[in-house]
Amino acid sequence: MKEYVKDNHKIYNGDSLDVLRTCISNESVDLIFIDPPYNIGKDFNGLKDKWPDDKSYLNWCYEWIKLCIDKLKPNGSLYIMTSTQYISYFDIFLRDKINILSRIVWSYDSSGVQAKRFYGSMYEPILFCVKDKLNYTFNASEILVDAKTGSKRKLIDYRKNPPQLYNTSKVPGNVWDFPRVRYRMEEYENHPTQKPVALLERIIKASTNEGDVVLDPFSGTFTTSYVAKKLNRLSIGIEINEAFTNIGLRRVLNMTENQGINIQRELKSYQINNKEAITLFNSQL
Repeated sequence: MKEYVKDNHKIYNGDSLDVLRTCISNESVDLIFIDPPYNIGKDFNGLKDKWPDDKSYLNWCYEWIKLCIDKLKPNGSLYIMTSTQYISYFDIFLRDKINILSRIVWSYDSSGVQAKRFYGSMYEPILFCVKDKLNYTFNASEILVDAKTGSKRKLIDYRKNPPQLYNTSKVPGNVWDFPRVRYRMEEYENHPTQKPVALLERIIKASTNEGDVVLDPFSGTFTTSYVAKKLNRLSIGIEINEAFTNIGLRRVLNMTENQGINIQRELKSYQINNKEAITLFNSQL
């Protein structure tokens, strides 16, 4: 396991389960975004995304899901993705462990070959969860979108006295339309399942404030950490693949591997409160 630290951001090159168990304290993270391997056979730079059977894949998932819930602060939020085939298993597993507030559909177009004998998948599901449904961060004003009824059609609501124009903006619904990251796009990195900056911007703006800690246990191209840094949050990214970790070093820490602070050490887990977590996090930078 390797740890790289610079300017309020941490990158771990190692197994997510090991890092979650030994390096991150319980109740110390404000937001966790999880985009794990989907068990559909993708090739992640030599690491095959395929388990022997559904049971072994799901048991592995349940293990890191429980650890991630432990890492969330009492008022923390969790967004978790997976394939359409497995989201129902995640949903049922999470129901008695955390509050599921929204079931989001990330919808996109595809220029690739689609199915010919069934309806091909054109979306990926996301569960938005919170530990305490009466106490969590949701910055609605930061993520408003165009409300066509008011902004385009200029309709009047005659139920109000006096009658008023409909609102021109609104909080997004649970169907999100963001294009997938494609080759030659400005944000493109060499990774098979890169998530768009716009998707993470909405999530991080909505569910954190400046200075909050954002964790991504399967960082890939480190878009989560990249956006967190851009929005003045702290970030923790975990990635098992060394080549993808190098993307994070460049994209988030602005360094090459040779320039990085390479701390190869085993950190003991500990229980601390929220203020102490921030103080300790800052003291290690």
